Amino acid sequence: MSDMSRIKTFNLPDLGEGLTEGEILTWLVKVGDIIELNQPIVEVETAKAAVEIPAKWAGQVQAIHHPEGTTVEVGAPIIAIDTDPGAGPLDAPSTTATPSGDLPAPSAASLAAVEVAPAEGMVEPGLIGGAAPGGRTAVLVGYGPRTTSAKRRPRKGGVPAQAAATPAPVAPAPVPAPVAPGHNGQGGGATGGLVLAKPPVRKLAKDLGVDLATLTGSGPLGSITREDVQQAANGATVVAEPITATATSAASFGADREQRIPVKGVRKLTAENMSRSAFTAPHVTEFLTVDVTRAMKVLERLRNRREWRDVRVSPLLLVAKAVLLAVKRHPMVNSTWAGDEIVVKEYVNLGIAAATERGLIVPNVKDAGRLSLRELADSLTDLVQTAKSGRTSPADMSGGTLTITNVGVFGVDTGTPILPPGESAILAFGAVREMPWVHKGKVKVRQVTTLGLSFDHRIIDGELGSKFLRDIGDFLADPEAALLAWT
Repeated sequence: MSDMSRIKTFNLPDLGEGLTEGEILTWLVKVGDIIELNQPIVEVETAKAAVEIPAKWAGQVQAIHHPEGTTVEVGAPIIAIDTDPGAGPLDAPSTTATPSGDLPAPSAASLAAVEVAPAEGMVEPGLIGGAAPGGRTAVLVGYGPRTTSAKRRPRKGGVPAQAAATPAPVAPAPVPAPVAPGHNGQGGGATGGLVLAKPPVRKLAKDLGVDLATLTGSGPLGSITREDVQQAANGATVVAEPITATATSAASFGADREQRIPVKGVRKLTAENMSRSAFTAPHVTEFLTVDVTRAMKVLERLRNRREWRDVRVSPLLLVAKAVLLAVKRHPMVNSTWAGDEIVVKEYVNLGIAAATERGLIVPNVKDAGRLSLRELADSLTDLVQTAKSGRTSPADMSGGTLTITNVGVFGVDTGTPILPPGESAILAFGAVREMPWVHKGKVKVRQVTTLGLSFDHRIIDGELGSKFLRDIGDFLADPEAALLAWT
């Protein structure tokens, strides 16, 4: 077997649902590892979920083309696998050849470490502030690590001055501080060498009047850090006029105290969906406050039953059951606006909004109306646990027809939720609180909650929306009576 036929390049697959890109969250293998067929090799976050991708071939990992945190288009190569490592060592040119065949393929470590000074008018890749959600460091939107090998080759020493990038112009310092010139690991700035500094550091230096070319960097590869710039600025303040203090004070409200978080993945999809829904479907929201004391007692009795002792029983279970029964009485609520027609669905894929580290997701219980109360409880438990672990699949978040958002878990009374695209109603379930309530002619302490129903007014008029919300409230006020009356 030739070297070329042994090396298989694995491209990022189409993960479905019209997704065009994914972010590499975690590599589960490294160069040199022996892997098996269908072994998970990488965890990728799409706009819908985090997914582990299995290997298409068994063999030995030869190259990883993109480091963690990189956004990769569907179809782009992400890893190279030697499918016959027992056949002996590969020839050096074949082992490291890139698709173009003329340059070595960089390792993940070298891709992550290389920093190239930007050309004039451009901004180089760089890190902003602290860590982004999920423990990864935030990257400027649009300036993430490049995915083309030819543009990520490590910079060699001795770059001619005329080929070097020109540093951004800086304002002259009122009284420049004497600092020792340095080489930054790439040749002194005064002699036309490259200056390694990220965009916020360059802006900070410009605001403080510090010439980057005169500094010795203490960061990776001799790059200049914020601390280097601030130390130089503090040295200048000692001998500067009062105007220097004013400049420093103004800079304290600048980029050095800001954090920029990339909008991507689940957060980006959520933002797009909410914006589209809010400005497409005419929303109406109604509220209903309900005495749920009897419902809470029913839950307690249910928990004490022998066959339910290993089942998670929460108020959300009764709310979900109430919604499903109300849909049977008012099927038009479970429908979709399709331009010149309304599609009324005879099945309910009940969505449950869940807040995760990666943002808001809405997985749904398929055909929830056909489930018994015990089956519904198990499905809700599995759905929530899967969402919290970050393992919800794109299929579980597709095809929802009606949604519940349980804002009560955050101690909130209710809200005005925005409809998920393609749905005509969403119910906000607020916190259950002990409150004074008129019960049988006397003011007593009762357990009370507030419901908020948002609906698409193109499909659901005020009468239908009010009746639907009233039926949910009636069930929660007296579940046993409602079951006997409606089923």
